[in-house]
Order: sequence, then structure tokens, then C-alpha cells
Amino acid sequence: MKPFLRKQLERQTERLADIDSLLSSPDIMDNMVAYRALSQEHAQVTPAAGRYARYLQREADLAEAQSMLADPDMAEMAQEEIASAQAELQALEAELQRLLLPKDPDDARNAFIEIRAGTGGDESALFAADICRMYSRYAERCGWRVEVMSESASELGGYKEVVLKISGEGIYGQLRFESGGHRVQRVPATETQGRIHTSACTVAVLAEPDEAVTIQINPSDLRIDTYRASGAGGQHINKTDSAVRITHLPTGIVAECQDGRSQHSNKASALKVLTARIREKDRSERAAKDAATRKGLIGSGDRSDRIRTYNFPQGRLTDHRINLTLYKLAHVMEGDLSEVVQALAHAREAEQLEELETGNLV
Repeated sequence: MKPFLRKQLERQTERLADIDSLLSSPDIMDNMVAYRALSQEHAQVTPAAGRYARYLQREADLAEAQSMLADPDMAEMAQEEIASAQAELQALEAELQRLLLPKDPDDARNAFIEIRAGTGGDESALFAADICRMYSRYAERCGWRVEVMSESASELGGYKEVVLKISGEGIYGQLRFESGGHRVQRVPATETQGRIHTSACTVAVLAEPDEAVTIQINPSDLRIDTYRASGAGGQHINKTDSAVRITHLPTGIVAECQDGRSQHSNKASALKVLTARIREKDRSERAAKDAATRKGLIGSGDRSDRIRTYNFPQGRLTDHRINLTLYKLAHVMEGDLSEVVQALAHAREAEQLEELETGNLV
């Protein structure tokens, strides 16, 4: 194990002992704020400290087994114990590295996925629909719930813009690195001469705001417009002005929803999306400041970043941030995104571990 990791884990163990001592104080219940803070920290520190204790035990077992090698009668048993201890130590070290990395509290939250057609006209809108279907299929594979919050259809059946809400366990943490520019290279259905075209769409993944700690929005800063919904939704939704568009005047950020049956539900949903977009704007501005001092492996979240290319003639997907190339594009478009999502998560963990080692982790 690297010395810096051992040092960090020793600090965790010492801190756990300190917290145990503080929590056992007879006066601790007189200050419930301090008690709750210590209890939360205890829950955060305990997993790493506990696994490190197991790591130290297996290190001792390994040393003892190695000392037994000189005894011919014990050598075979010692070799088995050495192999077992070394395998477990390797797994424990990888687990401990992950436990030491800071957790983003938003990672456990639901997410909004905004998909917008970019350059490429009708083909871009069709590609946006394909990307929407890809994420919907992936969500189905994971057992997540998908809702269409708003959509703006194109003439040929694609999307100029569509916003999905995906609900489940740890959605934002798994999908956060999908934000950016997605480029497609293929022969469009409208192409008569078989030429390959390049078009693009952008994806933005936003964490659903925590209602308990959500940012405060002044009602006077909002302009709320109602209009008649279009698209699917049945006769009722098409006969009433139930769709809602909310504009945040200070920033110009707009959110709309037409999926619900009532104006009230659409207003509540649109306000959630608006809040998520305002929070993401703040997050992006902070990320841009951080990126000025250090370059992130996954990217700053800039919507102009070209993060991925989908090459249909070659059946190839390439994620340019981590130099990942897969020749299984047909499967990916059907929602088989696990390999990509996991590779991006591991790349981020590796970057965080490097920053932890150099003392640059923000």
C-alpha cells in the first residue's frame, strides 16, 4: 500500500477513536446539533476504519505465513495462506482507495437529462431521439423510472429538445459524465446518394434539487406563462392551457412542462427543472474556476465539449475523454451503456486518487 494511503487511513482510525470518545461523553446529549454532526461523521469514517483494521490483520497473517515457509512441514499450508492473504489484501486496497474518495452528496439523487439537437438539421433531431431512446433503455435495464418532462418534436419524428426525469438509486452519480456534445457519423435516412453525414446533439445531466436544502428563488424573479400542450397526452391535455413555461428573469433560464394532466402539476415539475438548471449553472461556474487551476479528466461540463462519437458505418463508439473505443454500437444504442458508465466512473476515481496523493483534491 502506498504510504500516503496508509497515512490517510491511520488518520481515519484515530478520528474514529476520537469520535467514539466524544459520543460516550455524558454531556453530549445536551447539544443535539453536535451529537448529530458527530453521528454523521461516525457513519462516514467507520467503513474505512473497519476495512483498514481487516487490512492490517491480513498483513499480519501474511507475515506469519511467510515466516513459516522455512519449515518443510508447514510450507505447503503457508503457501496457500500467502496466496489467500495477498489476494484479499489487493482487493481490500482497491476498496479502501474508493472509500477514501470524497462523495458528492448529489450522486445519490434522481436526475434530469436534457437532450437538444445541434448542428445537422433534421438528422440531428433524429439522433437526439436515438440518444433519448438509448438512455430510456438503459434506465429500463437498471430498473429505473423514466418520465418525459417536456418535448419539442421535429417534423421527421426526432426531437429538437426533450427533457427526461430518471428516478431510482444513485442516478446522478452514474450519469453525470454523460453531459457534453455527442457526435454521430452515419448515412441519414434522407440521404439519397449514400453519403455519410456528421451531426451532433448536446446532453446535460442535472441533479434533482433536494427540497430540504434547495436554493431560494424569489417569486418576483419568475415569469410564468401557460399555453396549450402539443404532442401525446390524450384529448384532455390538448384542449386546455395546461402546459407551463417558467422563466427566471435574472438569468434568463427557462423550464417548461406539459406532461402532467393539470396546470398545477406541470408548474411544480417545471419549477423543479428550473431549480436544477440554476443549480447546474452555479456548479458549472465553480467547475470553470477549478478548471482554470487544474484540468479535469472527465471535463468541466462545458456543453461545447465533444465527448463522444457514434460511428455507425464502423459500428464504433469512442469516448474521447478517456480514449475508450467499443465496437458494439448497436448494443449501446439499445441501452447497453454499463461498460461506458463504469469506465468513466473508474477514470474519475483514478483522477481523484491522484489528486488525493498530491494534495490537490478539491
